[in-house]
Amino acid sequence: MSSYRRLFLEHLAQTSDFPMAVEIARAEGCYMYGPDGKKYLDLIAGISVSNLGHGNPAIKKAIKEQVDTNMHLMVYGEFVQASQVKLATALHKATHPTLTQTYFTNSGSEAIEGAMKLAKRFTGRAEIACMHNAYHGSTHGALSMIGGSEMQKGFHPLLPGINRLHFNRFDDLHLITHATAAVFVEPVQGEAGVRPANPFWLEALRKKCDETGTLLVFDEIQTGYGRTGTLFAFQEYGIIPDILVLAKGMGGGMPLGAFMARSEIMDCLRRDPILGHITTFGGHPVSCAASLAALEILLHSDILQQIPAKEELFRSLLVHEKILEVRGKGLILAMEIGSFDYVQEVIHRCIEAGLISDWFLFCDSALRIAPPLTITEEEIKEACSILIQCL
Repeated sequence: MSSYRRLFLEHLAQTSDFPMAVEIARAEGCYMYGPDGKKYLDLIAGISVSNLGHGNPAIKKAIKEQVDTNMHLMVYGEFVQASQVKLATALHKATHPTLTQTYFTNSGSEAIEGAMKLAKRFTGRAEIACMHNAYHGSTHGALSMIGGSEMQKGFHPLLPGINRLHFNRFDDLHLITHATAAVFVEPVQGEAGVRPANPFWLEALRKKCDETGTLLVFDEIQTGYGRTGTLFAFQEYGIIPDILVLAKGMGGGMPLGAFMARSEIMDCLRRDPILGHITTFGGHPVSCAASLAALEILLHSDILQQIPAKEELFRSLLVHEKILEVRGKGLILAMEIGSFDYVQEVIHRCIEAGLISDWFLFCDSALRIAPPLTITEEEIKEACSILIQCL
C-alpha cells in the first residue's frame, strides 16, 4: 500500500466502506494515470464535471491568466469583477432571453439551496414539490428533496412542506397547487439511473405551474454544459424554466454552481431582508474564468454536434447477454446489468483492466457512462471492449 493510500484511508473522511481508493497521479484528456504509470480510461468525468476532458489547454490558460490578474477579492456581489460579469452575460445569451440574471455559488447543492429560498421568497409560499428518485444535493434543504428515504435516515427532522411526484406520471400533477412555491425537476434524472423526461409530461408540468403560479425549476447540474447533446437539456425539450440550476460541468473542472432567473424574480433577494442570499466564495473569479472558457469551447466547436453519433456508437457496441438495457440521452447513459453485487464486481474488474465507471445512488443495478464529451471514436471502442470483457 502506497503511503498516500494509507494516509487517504487514515485522514480523509470516508462516506462508504468500499471507496475505489484508486491513486491518481495526473490526468489528461480522457485518461487518468496512477503513480506507476497505469492508464485508466475515464468513463465518469468526475461525475459529469470534466466535460471537456482533463487538463483542457484553453481552460488551463484562462485559469492561469486569471490567477495572474487576481483571485479572491471580497464577498460576492459587491465588487464589479470582469470574469463574473463576462460569464453571467454569456450565460444569458446562451440560455434564454428570460433568464437575465445569474447568482453564482460554489456547488450544485448550494445553488439548489439558493433556488429554494428564492422560490419561497418570490411566491410567499412554503411548499416545494420534487420528484421521487431525484437527487439535488446533500445539504440539509437539498436532502429534504432527495428521492430516497434511505439517504435521509439519521438526519431528521428535515424541511416540512415537501411533496413528491412520480417522474413522468401525469396523474401526479394535481399535487401541484396554489400553495406550491416551486417544482424542482431534472430534465433527465441522473441518480435514478438516467431517465429522460417525457416531453409531453414536461409540457403538462409547465402548464400546471403556469395555472397555479408555481415556479418551474430545472436542475441541470448533471445535464448542463452539453452533456445531453444540446448546450442545456431544456433547449432540446423547448420548455423554459423559471429558475435554471447549474454546476458540475459548468466549472470546467473548477468548483462552481449557479441559479438563473428573470430579474423580477431575482430582485427579491435585495430586500426584506437585505442580503437575502450571500456566499463568500461563490463566483470565484478563477472558477468563472474556467467556466467561460468551457462555454466558449462548446459554443464555437463541433463537440455538441458529435454527441449523437457518439451516443449511437456506445449503444451499438454495448450488446451482450448480460446487458439488459442502455438508456439515457447524449453522453449520460446507464448500462443496466441487474444487481448491485454484480455492478460492484464489474466496476472492480474494470479498474483492474484500466477503466473507471461507477453506479447510481437510486439505481444500484446499472453502471454509469458519462465520459468527457471529447472522447474519441477509438476511445469509445476501447471503453466498450473493456466493459464487455469485464462482464
